[in-house]
Amino acid sequence: MPPLKFQSFFSTTDREIPISGIPISSDESYQKTDFTPLAAVVDAFEQISAVLKAKGLHHDLDLKTFCDACSLVSVLFGCLGISFKFAEMEYVSKVNDLAEASQRYRTLNSVLDYDTQNNSVRTQGSLSRNLRRVRQGLDLIRALFQNFLSSKLFDNATYTYGAAHSDYCLKDAASAAYAKTCAPYHSWAVKTAAYAGMYALPTRDQLLVKLNETEKSAEKEMIRYINASLPVIEYIDNLYILRRISLDW
Repeated sequence: MPPLKFQSFFSTTDREIPISGIPISSDESYQKTDFTPLAAVVDAFEQISAVLKAKGLHHDLDLKTFCDACSLVSVLFGCLGISFKFAEMEYVSKVNDLAEASQRYRTLNSVLDYDTQNNSVRTQGSLSRNLRRVRQGLDLIRALFQNFLSSKLFDNATYTYGAAHSDYCLKDAASAAYAKTCAPYHSWAVKTAAYAGMYALPTRDQLLVKLNETEKSAEKEMIRYINASLPVIEYIDNLYILRRISLDW
């Protein structure tokens, strides 16, 4: 089957990300009996993505709406266990700071405007720096899901997973995701602790239980999150790029 397309709303081409033979069913009739944590996150980000798709890069995204959606993601970090506690604590702290600031700043643009004018974008504890770290947290979950899905070998003839599926460890997906999205910006001590903690990650089956998902529903929701989070991540990046602020920090 052709690679799945995770659309970038802010580019003229689609991003084709190969997911090793996982079929995406056109049947939308399946329903979960509970509104799961993952589904709640996806729904919130799909709403934001729809707005960004309709209004484009220059839309002034509401800060409180953004924080409300981001606060739901902390549950996903919690499902990954003690190994991701460092990421959860940092992420939650930064989201809370931004949520409190939403009483003073209406939009993400206004946050960047204030710190740009005061030359404090990269200053420790600034809201613009916090926003950058929250963005990295969103991207970490996206990359983890993408790696996890990409690892699977699906037999289209039998509709079953091969041996690589059962042998695949969540640690591999998480380690690769962390290395790409967060490790370049963390100190040696933080990176060492993070990689050491990867061995305490839950198994695939344990993660499904914590997420209250079946394998089929989890895959569907993970793909939805990847698609929904990409335009939000790109929007945040563009806030810095428009102000000629590099993203290498």
